[in-house]
Amino acid sequence: MEVLVVYDVSTVTGAGQARLRRVAQACQAHGQRVQKSVFECVLAPEQVELLKHELLSIIDERVDSIRIYRLREPHGRYTWMAGAQPRWDIRGSLVV
Repeated sequence: MEVLVVYDVSTVTGAGQARLRRVAQACQAHGQRVQKSVFECVLAPEQVELLKHELLSIIDERVDSIRIYRLREPHGRYTWMAGAQPRWDIRGSLVV
């Protein structure tokens, strides 16, 4: 399934900045960054649950937030993009 992971991590402290880096790294391991705090991922349902568990172990739920949205498929039919961000197929090969 295609999902969109969106997060907001408080960075007013050094610990918050470290959490932000860890959240970004976790998301990057599962998908492609499309904006600073937004990732598109193609995951099996069990992988989504693993990602949720991993992100919950990183964030401070009192000051941080994460949202995961399931995207309608086919993705290209329901998504409109414009601007400087490069366009790529999230179902294509991911080179890390």
